[in-house]
This record gives sequence, C-alpha cells and structure tokens, in this order.
Amino acid sequence: MSNSIQDISLINLSIAFIPTVFVLAILYKWQMSYGKAIYAMARMLIQLLIIGYLLVFIFNTESSWIVLGVLLIMVVASSWIALGVAKKYQGKLFGFALLSIAVGGGFNLLVVTQAVLVLEPWYTPRYMIPLAGMIFANAMNTLSLAVERLDAELTNGVEYQRARTIAFQAAMIPVINSLFAVGLVSLPGMMTGQILSGVSPLVAVRYQIVVMCMIFSSAGIAAAMFLLLSKSSFTGKAKETNDTT
Repeated sequence: MSNSIQDISLINLSIAFIPTVFVLAILYKWQMSYGKAIYAMARMLIQLLIIGYLLVFIFNTESSWIVLGVLLIMVVASSWIALGVAKKYQGKLFGFALLSIAVGGGFNLLVVTQAVLVLEPWYTPRYMIPLAGMIFANAMNTLSLAVERLDAELTNGVEYQRARTIAFQAAMIPVINSLFAVGLVSLPGMMTGQILSGVSPLVAVRYQIVVMCMIFSSAGIAAAMFLLLSKSSFTGKAKETNDTT
C-alpha cells in the first residue's frame, strides 16, 4: 500500500466550500441565523489554519513543557465551553468541570499514551496532542449534555437523584451510539485518516478500538465525576424550585 497521502491544492480546497453555500442560502431564505453560520465557518477556517502552523512548530520543537502547556489550554477551554449551555453556572461550576475533565480525560490519556502506545519520549507531540484533543473534546461534549439535561430536569421539579441519573444517561447516548455505529455506519476520523495515508486497515482498526475505548471512558468518568462534585450546587437549585411550586 502507498504510504503517502494525496495533497490538496488551495484551489481544490476552495471547492469544498461550494456545498456550504447551498446551506447558507437555505438559512438566508428561511430567515434563520445565516450570519452566525458564516461566522462559524470563518472561525473554523482561521482556527484550523492557525493550529496547522502551530502544530508544525510544536512537532519541530519537541518540548515537553510546550506539550503540557497545550494540554492545559485544552482542559481549561473545554471546561469553560462545556458550561456554555448553562451560563448562569459557568463561573460557579467551572472548577468542578475543570477537575472532572482533567481527571477523566487525563487518566485515559495517560493509559493510552504510556501503557498502550508506550510513547518514546512520553510526550511525543505527534501522538499526544491529537489524542488529547479527541479525549477532551468528547469529555466536554458529554459533560455539556449532562449539565443541560440536569438543569432542565431540576427546573421541572424532578428529585435530584433521579435527575442525575437521567442526565448521565442522556449525556452518554451519543457516545454509546457511536460504539454501535462504528464500522457499520461510519469509519471514524482517525481510522479514515490512517487508511488514506496508506496504513493497513487492520492496523487502523486497532487504533480505532483504542480511540473508541478512551472516548467512552473519558466521557463517562468526566460526566459522572462532575455530577457528583456539583451536587451541592444543584441541590440548592432543586430546593428553590420546590419551594416556589
């Protein structure tokens, strides 16, 4: 198999934006937030271009301190974004979210990089940063769903223990669905990228199994830990809701 991946010229890259124009046109025609979509697309483009150049720099320097700094930024940013669905709690619960994502995601990152892949050196940026991105992003999304659902259930007067269970189950649905769908409905990003770069599908499958395990574990640990740590903050809300009903 070929070990090189086909390059994409800037002209060909611009063609990828053509289908997005149709969606933007629909948003405009239906009088929806097309401006927000345009902003999101522009921000995506700028962020990816910046991170591309930044990763080249990080890979070339191979500094453990720089890698740790990047991981710290990932954890802080993902923790803040996760609470964006409940902005009234964003400042109050940020510490809980930070600790939950750091522990849930960090534990899985440690296991995968040091016990499964056995990186040498331990901080190898080419592996550490992409894997950390997947782990922290999925933990962030799961925690965000848990917060949103817990807040909604408590607002509707559901008892805390029951609301917590419902929130955790709802937050884990996308992760569990991805386990059902992988290999049947979808070939996930890491596996697809490796196959396109010429890696044997059998090797790519092993990597994807590792990825799916770490995504499931990091998401579950982070969400469960956050729901446990933040109990006092939400039980106060539940009491206020019950007092007003």
